[in-house]
Amino acid sequence: MDHPGERAVQRRAGFPDRPWGTARVGAPVPPVAADFLRRQRLVVIGAATPDGAMWAGALTGPPGFVTAPDEQTVAARRTPVPGDPLADVFATEHDVGMLAIEPASRRRMRVNGRARQVDGLLVVHTEQVYANCPKYIQARDIEAHVATDPGDAVQSDRLSPDQQAWIAAADTFFVATHAPGLGADASHRGGRPGFVTVAGERNLSWPDYFGNSMYMTLGNLELDPRAGLLFLDWEQGRSLQLTGRASVDWDPERAAREPGAQRLVDFEVERVVQIDGAVPLRWTPPQYSKFNPAR
Repeated sequence: MDHPGERAVQRRAGFPDRPWGTARVGAPVPPVAADFLRRQRLVVIGAATPDGAMWAGALTGPPGFVTAPDEQTVAARRTPVPGDPLADVFATEHDVGMLAIEPASRRRMRVNGRARQVDGLLVVHTEQVYANCPKYIQARDIEAHVATDPGDAVQSDRLSPDQQAWIAAADTFFVATHAPGLGADASHRGGRPGFVTVAGERNLSWPDYFGNSMYMTLGNLELDPRAGLLFLDWEQGRSLQLTGRASVDWDPERAAREPGAQRLVDFEVERVVQIDGAVPLRWTPPQYSKFNPAR
């Protein structure tokens, strides 16, 4: 399916006017992708809540908690934890973006489609399945599984000082976007600590580095500015979810001031949800990607 948002961004970025993003991605889950999914312990999902706000959240489990029972179905034996804004969304079928990521090997795979919760399973009927390059992924190994219940969700309409510091020190986050009639997507963003700039309680920005030129995230934002961000605390298992609106700044002078940036993305925070103990996995300190621009 042609995606006018992606095509518009590609033209503005100087790429030929030809199908390059979702138009080239198929729905089947290849056997190699099914094998990859079975090994994963962390997936990120992105979807809209009934009010239209976009959110990104994490699902975790032992190897095998995500499977591909057939070539157009992916099933996860987990649903969002209580307090996660996506906890009740999939009682009915919804667009979903799913990112399976293996930090230790710097491998990732995206699965977009329609999802519904069925007897404790999150079942995704796939529409787009594709692998991404390893750029900007920080290598981490799982070193422990801590079996504790998630804490209560703490909600706000702005970032606390602790949350601002958390984001400012982050080397990784995940972003969920959606375009009407074209589906949802969940993607990874990485860089050296400090690559996300925090400007007070409600504003963030980050550089858009050179990638695969498919522009699936920016293409969705071209059509719908609503986005969800997820920051994970890799050492303590906390999750920080933000929803708000994102816009792309194409000013070359501003981009030139940020190492490696092709352009900047600005994000205005509308709501914040923090859940301590949301993720039971604990990870080793990162080995930074060689592709991260120096800071």
